[in-house]
Amino acid sequence: MIEITPRAVAQIKKMMLQQGQEGAALRVGVKPAGCSGLEYVMDFDRQTGPGDQVQTFDGLRVVVDQDSLAYLSGIQLDWGEGLLGTGFKFSNPNASKTCGCGKSFSV
Repeated sequence: MIEITPRAVAQIKKMMLQQGQEGAALRVGVKPAGCSGLEYVMDFDRQTGPGDQVQTFDGLRVVVDQDSLAYLSGIQLDWGEGLLGTGFKFSNPNASKTCGCGKSFSV
C-alpha cells in the first residue's frame, strides 16, 4: 500500500502524544484541491470504515480509504528537517505533475 519511513513514524508518534491522540490511527488520503488538482491530507482517526486499508509501522496504525488508495499506492511518506524547510514529504510514483510547494499533484 504505502511506505512510511522510521523518521516519519517517530514524528507522527510525537505529534500524537502532543495532541492527546494516543491509540488513534493516522488517516492518509487525498482530496480535490491545490494548483495541481489533488492534495494530500493527514489526520488522526479512531475509526475505520468499510473498504479502509490498514497497515502498521512500528506500532503506528495507518489507514487509507478505498478512494484514495488508487492515488497513494506505492507512495513514501518521510519527515525531513533542513535549511529548505521542515515537514512531511510525499514521494508519489503515481504523480504525473506536482506543484512547486509539493502539496498537490495530478495523475
